[in-house]
Amino acid sequence: MKLRIWGALALAMALAGCNEVKNPGYQGWVEADMIFVSPDESGRVTKLNVREGDEVKKGAPLYEVDDELQKADLNQQNATLANAQQTYDRAASLSRTGSGTQASFDAAVSALRIAEARVNTSQTRLARRSGFAPVGGIIQQIYFREGEMVPAQRPVLSIMPPGNMKLRFFVPETDLPKIAVGDEVRVTCDNCAADLTARIYFIATAAEYTPPVIYSLEERSKLVYLIQARPNRPASLRVGQPISVFPDVKTPVADKR
Repeated sequence: MKLRIWGALALAMALAGCNEVKNPGYQGWVEADMIFVSPDESGRVTKLNVREGDEVKKGAPLYEVDDELQKADLNQQNATLANAQQTYDRAASLSRTGSGTQASFDAAVSALRIAEARVNTSQTRLARRSGFAPVGGIIQQIYFREGEMVPAQRPVLSIMPPGNMKLRFFVPETDLPKIAVGDEVRVTCDNCAADLTARIYFIATAAEYTPPVIYSLEERSKLVYLIQARPNRPASLRVGQPISVFPDVKTPVADKR
C-alpha cells in the first residue's frame, strides 16, 4: 500500500515538473517608443556631438546641419526690414505734419509688420539647423553622419527615454480575466536580475492570432490578446530581448498550474 502511495506521489511530482516546463509564463519581448530628432529642412550634417549609447539630458546639443542658405535668407529679410523701417519712419513723419495720407501710413505699418514676421521666421529656420535633445535618454541609433545629406523631416538620430521602454506579450482569452490594467507582473529573461517586475498599462480589446514572430511555446492557432507593461527597472532590459511574464509576482503561472 505504501509503495502505491509513494508511486502516486512520484508520478504527481513528475507531472507537476512537466507542467512547469510546458507552462513557462507568457512569452513576449521588449520594445521602446523612440523619440526621433530631425531637421525641418534638408541639408548636410556638419557636426555630430553624440555617439550611439551616449546618455543625454534634455536640451543637450546633438548635431548641426549646414546653414548657409538660412543665413543668406536672414540677411535678405533684415535688409527688407531696414527698408520697411525707413518707409514707416517717413510715413509716420509725414502723417504727424499732415503732409501724408492715412493710406500711405497704413501701408507702411503693414509692410513693417510683414518684414518683422519674415525676420522672425528666418531666425527660427536658422536656429533649427542645430538639433537639441527634446528629452533625456540614451542615443539609440544614428541614421546620418557628418558629411551626409539628410532629407527634410528625416531623423538624424533617435533617443530612447527610459520611461518609454515597454514589454509586449500575449495572453490567451481564457487567462484574460486574471489580468487587469494596473496589475504588477514578474518578468524573467536570460541572465537578467531576479527581481524584475512591470506594471500593466494596456490590454487590447480585440483578439488576434498569435503572431509568428513571438517567442511562444504555446499553440499558435489560439486567439490571444496583446498586453503592454512598463518595467520597473528599464535599464536592466534591452530592446528586442525575449522575456517571460508571470501575472502573479508572488506565484508564477507555471507554479499555479
